[in-house]
Amino acid sequence: MTRFVLATHNAGKKVELQAILSQVIPTAEVVTAGELGLADVVEDELTFEENALIKARAVAEETGLPAIADDSGLVVDVLGSAPGILSARWAGEHGDDRANLELLLAQLSDIPDRGRGARFVCAAAYVNAGAEVVCTGEMRGTILREPVGDGGFGYDPIFQPDGENVSAAQLSSEEKNAISHRGKALRKLVAEIAPV
Repeated sequence: MTRFVLATHNAGKKVELQAILSQVIPTAEVVTAGELGLADVVEDELTFEENALIKARAVAEETGLPAIADDSGLVVDVLGSAPGILSARWAGEHGDDRANLELLLAQLSDIPDRGRGARFVCAAAYVNAGAEVVCTGEMRGTILREPVGDGGFGYDPIFQPDGENVSAAQLSSEEKNAISHRGKALRKLVAEIAPV
């Protein structure tokens, strides 16, 4: 069995990665940094790729196991690619999804529909015994004028993916994973590292 450590405390990310890994590495087992009692790694770099790498490097070094990490965020075209790497703390406090969403809607209140293009971006990194791989994925769409749907998290209720007539918060987990930035990045990464 091949064991991977996912540099997160988010159980939902574990389920997603396990499902993707098992398609190409049937013996893969995923354990999270949280399950191992590891502290969160400070994300103080300037790009999604760099932040994913520092998390994967730290976890690989601490555990001696292959590590996978991701960093992701929302990039709004009219805001010059903001909130970007600051997505989780756009309103000031890390992880206050409601405040982040409300601030973004206020900032875009006078922007016409044609100017509300955005994309979710994810960088997924793998580190093992000095080997490093980083892959990225994007999900393009439009920022809605108000939240719709109860699923997902973060900006999902105000983001309508291209080709869909509902918000990301209205998609099932399976539907979202099939088109999401994180799903795309992780599938590319798994294809790059398999067989490990």
